Formats: sequence, structure tokens, C-alpha cells
Amino acid sequence: MAIPDSFLQELLARADVVEIVGRHVQLKKTGANFSGLCPFHAEKSPSFTVSPTKQFYHCFGCGKHGNAIGFLMEHAGMGFVDAVKDLAGQYGLQVPEDERSPQDRERAAQQRARQQTLADVLEKAGEAYRKHLKNSPRAVAYLKGRGLSGAVAKQFGLGYAPEGWRSLASVFAQYDDPLLVEAGLVITGEDGEDKRYDRFRDRIMFPIRNVKGECIGFGGRVLGDEKPKYLNSPETPVFSKGRELYGLYEARQALREQGYVLVTEGYMDVVALAQLGFPNAVATLGTACTTDHVQKLFRFTDSVVFSFDGDAAGRRAARRALEAALPYATDVRTVRFLFLPPEHDPDSYIREFGREAFARCVGEAAPLSRFLVDSAGEGCDQATAEGRARLAANAKPLWSGLPDGALKRQLLAEIAEQVQLDAQELSSLWSGRPARRAASRPAASPSPPAARRGRPGRALPASRADHAARLLLGHSAAWEQLTQEDHVLLCSLPAPHGELLGWLESQVLEHGPLPWGSLREALQGQPAAELAERLMNESPAAAAPLSEATAELRDLLDRMLVERLKAQETTAIEAGNLELYRQLHSRRRELETTL
Repeated sequence: MAIPDSFLQELLARADVVEIVGRHVQLKKTGANFSGLCPFHAEKSPSFTVSPTKQFYHCFGCGKHGNAIGFLMEHAGMGFVDAVKDLAGQYGLQVPEDERSPQDRERAAQQRARQQTLADVLEKAGEAYRKHLKNSPRAVAYLKGRGLSGAVAKQFGLGYAPEGWRSLASVFAQYDDPLLVEAGLVITGEDGEDKRYDRFRDRIMFPIRNVKGECIGFGGRVLGDEKPKYLNSPETPVFSKGRELYGLYEARQALREQGYVLVTEGYMDVVALAQLGFPNAVATLGTACTTDHVQKLFRFTDSVVFSFDGDAAGRRAARRALEAALPYATDVRTVRFLFLPPEHDPDSYIREFGREAFARCVGEAAPLSRFLVDSAGEGCDQATAEGRARLAANAKPLWSGLPDGALKRQLLAEIAEQVQLDAQELSSLWSGRPARRAASRPAASPSPPAARRGRPGRALPASRADHAARLLLGHSAAWEQLTQEDHVLLCSLPAPHGELLGWLESQVLEHGPLPWGSLREALQGQPAAELAERLMNESPAAAAPLSEATAELRDLLDRMLVERLKAQETTAIEAGNLELYRQLHSRRRELETTL
């Protein structure tokens, strides 16, 4: 979604950053500015200032700074578009959505209203569950038996769903309201609409909140040993297990203070850890960790620690988390993996060995690089050539999933050492190209251009690179519609185009699609800023509708891929790899047919 610069300027002119920040931070007038304790890091004396004249905030302690939109993005973990919409709503402004038809805008408005209604219904049910908990000695005794205090139960809004089949009928006057089914609170029997009953019965209730604090679903745990032990809300218009994380709303401030997020496997882990001194824990919702989970976490912190059981199931879950985290493991982020003994979860480990012992475990958690190599080597006998070859084959898709950078290059060298090859030989093996030998060139001959070292194909025409970069700068939303092959092709372009597009990829991953005005501001000080300014000044691509720009970009990328495939065909023939040549040739012919 592209938002006109003129609207952003109007919005920031109307918004008062002192008012926006003051809703979350206690501010005190100090001369011409306001000051308070920084919400982004732990401090005892104020170093956080807000300027009403400059409409800017700045922390002299941690360096965080920005305008009203930036504050909402940092504090609430919102993407750029969501922050703009939220701020605009506070001032009664409608964000322009020029690229959508009136019918699409109307449908979107109806969907938002529907989602708000469902959130209201779920919140009302949550209030009822909390009242039931106070009146249930059995449920209270269960929580106390698990070592939970009333304070932490209140902090997370824990409740109790009674044993009756229709307890919600006393909460909602119209128990047959379809909204109760749509919200996942009520189940309709197969025999007809009159066979309705509560989904959650005789369970401790854990409300699940989005980053705004709205209730979007529930997790329910039995008090005994019945199955299933945990029951989650179904997928609804407001709740998706693959995108939401339990406890993220409650942990926001702690993530900034602690400097990392601890990802656990269950609701009870999160609540117990908060009480035991680790309020920076979250949990997936009965599903494997997804790329959406990882992307959301990196909006709040640059360090993620996954905590899993040390058994086979825990290792499998960790492997899925590794695969989800790979695209976001840039050189400025850290991902680590903590494996506890099979007989312990975080709660039981801390209670037996203490908080400091668990903190040491977190500090000693395996970095992503080590776990990647260990995972690739599982079941491989590295004492044999066959075992080392298998390790290389296992490592290739994992290594390929990493973004380009120092970490990826160092891992290439580490994997190469494990399989007893040098890095150049392994890179050539994985790319299907013959290894270049330094001795085959005259000593005085120059090295091949950086654009051709370690990359498939040859440098692409600058005019096409210019055009692709211009289209994506003007319509960054198009980036999300490209394939992984497209991303690799664009980010591996020779400098400065590859640098610019790699930077753009990181911006879209972290903040969502951004308008050119916001990108231009973020580019200040970046090596590729001059190229971006030149491209957009020569021909502003944002003037075209997104649909036209996306179609033009697709045609351009297909032509670039054809050129790369031609170069790879030549390399395959030179290497005598006829099978690879046939595959490349077939792929190129298919693309040329579409063109």
C-alpha cells in the first residue's frame, strides 16, 4: 500500500508527538522540552526527551529517536502502514488508498468493523471467565499448586471456563448469535442450530492478545490429565495461530529491557517465567514456529532465543524454528537455541536450580551457526567421504536460506572445513559451476569483478537493473509478490544495485511496504542513497498504479532470468554437465514462451 507523501506531512502536522508519547510515558516539563524515563530501555534517571517544537523524541541513553509514527512502530511493534493508520484514526483522518476501488475500500472497512466486533465479543467472554475464576476454589487451587500468584494471574488476565455446556448463555443474551460461533466461543452441532454448546469447559483460560492488547482468542488448559490438555481457539477473522504469539503484548516492555525474547512451547511456561523473573518470554500457539512469528519478533528485539525440550520432538521443533528464522538472520541479529534436559521445562528448571542457573543456560544457548551445522550433520558419519558429502547436501538448503552477509560467508567456510573442501570448491559445487583455480590465471591478471565472484551468471545490463530498482522503490509492495528466486537475482546484482535492493528487502521485511518518501528518509547515509535519488529523479515510478508496475516488473525479471540462464547453460556445457544443461535450457525455453 503506497501512502502519498502529502498525506504523511499532513498527518505529522496534525499529530502532537508530546500527546502521543505522553499516553505511554510519564513526561515532565523541562524547559522547552519534556522528559521522562525511556520506554525502550531500563533506566533510573530520565534521558528521554520530547520536543514539541521539532515534533521529535530522542533518548540520549539508547539513541532511539523519531517522530510520532516512528514512536508507534517502536513502542507497539507495528509496521509502517499500521502505525500510519493507527495515528490517522486518532485524529479522524482517512488514509488514502488510491490503488483500491471503492468496492475494495468498502469491503476493507466492513472487515475492520467485523474484526472489532469479534474482539469486543471475545473481551466480554474474557471478563466472564475472570469472574468465574474468583468463584472457583478448585481452579484457584490448581493455579496455586502450579506456583502462580494472584498478581501474575491478573497480569495475564487468566480465567476459568465452568464445567457447564452453556455457561456463556448467562453472559450473552442471544446465545444463538452467529458471532459466538465466528469468534470460536461456541460450537454448533452437526444435527442443527439448536445443538449449541461452549467450546471451552472446565479449563483454565489464557486470553491471547494482539500487539494492540485486543483479545483475539483463548487457550484453555484442563485441570487434570484429560485430553486434549490444551485447546486453542479455531482460526477466525481475528486469530491465526501461524501469526500470533502468546504473551507478546505483555512482554513488550521487558523485551526492550532484557534485550532478547525467549520463545517457549506453552502458555504456562510464559506465565511461570514472568513470575520467576523472566517476563520477556512468549510462546507459539500449538503450532510450529513460522516466518511470520520470527518477523513479528524482530520488530521488538534483535535477539531471539528459542527454548525447546532436549528430546527428539524438541529437536524437530527447533529445526522448524531454524528454517523459519534463516531469512531474517542478518549480521546485526542473533538467533540462539536452548535445549533443556528432557525431564525439565523452563518452569521446573528454575524452581529446581534457580534463576541464575537458567540465565546461564540462556547465555550459553547455541548460536544459529552452530545449530545449523549440527542439524546438517545429524546422521552423517563424517569419518567417511559419503557422510561428509551427505552433510554438504543437507547444509546447502539451510545455508542458501540465509541473507547475504558476513555470517553467510563465514558459515560457508565452516561447512567447507567440515566436509574437507575449501570454500571456493564448495561454493562452486553448490552453484553447479566449475571451481576457478588461481594458478590458471597469469599472476598479473586482475581478479574477476566482485559482481561475478560467487554468483551465478554474469553481470546484468545496468539499464535493466536501473529499471527494476526504480519500480521497486516506487512500489515496494511489489517486493512481497516476488519469488525467492527473484529476490536472489535482485540482491546479487553488482554494486550499487545489489546493495540498494538488499537494503530495500530488509526494510520491507521489517516494516512492510513503505512509500518512496519514507524510503528516501531512511536511505540517508546509506551507500546506495545516491543511486536511489538519481533513479527516482529521472523517472518517478510511483506515478503508475501498483498493478501496472507489478506486471512490468514481472516481465522485466523474466527477461533478466533468461539472461542468467543463458550464462549458466554456457557454464554447464564448459563443465561437461549435460544433465544440468538440459534442465537450464528447458527452464529458459519455458520463460521465453511466456515472454
